[in-house]
Amino acid sequence: MARGKVQMKKIENPVHRQVTFCKRRAGLLKKAKELSVLCDADIGILIFSSHGKLFELATKGNMQGLIEKYMKMKPPRVSQADQAIETQTLDAKKEINLLKQEIEILQKGLRYMFGGGAGTMTLDELQVLEKHLEVWIYHVRSAKMDVLFQEIQLLRNSEGILTAANKYLQDKIVEENIGVTNITPMASDNPYPLTIPDDDIFQI
Repeated sequence: MARGKVQMKKIENPVHRQVTFCKRRAGLLKKAKELSVLCDADIGILIFSSHGKLFELATKGNMQGLIEKYMKMKPPRVSQADQAIETQTLDAKKEINLLKQEIEILQKGLRYMFGGGAGTMTLDELQVLEKHLEVWIYHVRSAKMDVLFQEIQLLRNSEGILTAANKYLQDKIVEENIGVTNITPMASDNPYPLTIPDDDIFQI
């Protein structure tokens, strides 16, 4: 009778699981020994059961020797921190190279604009130069608008200060005029005019 296909999932029954583990472990170790003899290969197997029990097989020598041989042949494992540092270093080098190329193109473009290297720039370099010129023009215009706005604000502040000073002086003049008017009354307004009696007139 043909065997049915075994479904690859955990065996829930602990007894069946232990029986299957023992049978398959023995078969795996037997196949490893056969492969070692037939092909003259060094084979090491480590098996930990679900209960934490260790089973090992070293076809030639011992397991420690195989592990040392493995560590010598395998490149050292790089930690995640080392990988991150290495990636950052590569990114920094890449960015430095890009900046060097960009600086070289800009220096070449300056020579080109001042007539020192006419006809020496490629289409790609001219496009890069055009892009940077557009960015520079945008920044220059923005800086110019900021300066103009600051000057306008200063003029407005000066206007406000002068307006306030002018109003203060006008109010002061009005107050002084009112004070002078109150201190010097008109002659017709005097209720007690000065008179000389007739008896006091000296006659010769």
